[in-house]
Amino acid sequence: MSATNRQIRLSARPVGEVQPDDWEHCAGPVEEPGPGRFAGRTRVISLDPAMRGWLDDRPSYLPPVAIGEVMRAGSVIEVTSSSHPDFQAGDHVVGMFGVQEHVVSDGKGAMKIDTSLAPPSTYLGALGMPGMTAYFGLLDVGALKDGETVVVSGAAGAVGTIAGQIAKAKGCRVVGIAGGPEKCALLTEELGFDAAIDYRADDVRKALRRHAPDGIDVYFDNVGGDILDAALTRLAMHARVVVCGAISQYNNDTPVKGPSNYLTLLVRRARMEGFVVFDYAERYPQAAQDISAWIADGRIKVKEHVVRGSVDDFPETLQMLFRGENVGKLVLELA
Repeated sequence: MSATNRQIRLSARPVGEVQPDDWEHCAGPVEEPGPGRFAGRTRVISLDPAMRGWLDDRPSYLPPVAIGEVMRAGSVIEVTSSSHPDFQAGDHVVGMFGVQEHVVSDGKGAMKIDTSLAPPSTYLGALGMPGMTAYFGLLDVGALKDGETVVVSGAAGAVGTIAGQIAKAKGCRVVGIAGGPEKCALLTEELGFDAAIDYRADDVRKALRRHAPDGIDVYFDNVGGDILDAALTRLAMHARVVVCGAISQYNNDTPVKGPSNYLTLLVRRARMEGFVVFDYAERYPQAAQDISAWIADGRIKVKEHVVRGSVDDFPETLQMLFRGENVGKLVLELA
């Protein structure tokens, strides 16, 4: 174990896009675990669009990261020493341990994982929060039915890749919206989507008319903004719009752009509903079992974008999400 613990702390509230000086790179002593606690070394850190929202001092489903606090993040650690009866040296554990090299925890909210069944990164992606988000967003909030037409925005991201594949596993026609020909090819040629729309090159409204001629039954929204507005014009009767995220709006330094076509909800007797995956925590084991089965039988292919580096690479790696550079789940693997 090294003598210091490298950490990334929040030093200022970002305005618009996060800047390098909004972070503080720190080094502190490595703690030893007291009674009922365990220590571990971080192996993999999750990077998620929701992190941008955690930096703003405004009401949300979680309190904001405080100035001077270690940046909140899900991660997988390897236990190095333990005074906790449920965790032993050598165990791999997933939890919200933050952006730091070394962790001491009392085990609350932490879960042991089996890295012989899947790599640690997969427990932050398909078998972690993104997978749970896709599963409950589609099946509970979206009330998905066999044979429906599903459109997923941000379809080449961590949640979108899983959401689209779950919809296919449930017998639906699936259209993905992503940025660039490579991502669109991935969706149709590797992940089994029926069609893909390149929002950078296509007229999204016209493409939706072409690929969803009978309307959209479930729209799984990860991006908000203009693409949400376009999807609202194509809703089928009794459609469901699942509000998962709005990455196109997270770095705004002006008010968030709301949907101007919301009256389609009235005309089509549709509904739009947001959700937070933490509300389904008691049912995570069932979701993980189902997703694992789909992975095993090939109906879900796991896509991960692994950046190998150090804790100090976190700020720049996070920006990849907002530049659209990642394909699938983005993680930082520590050397």
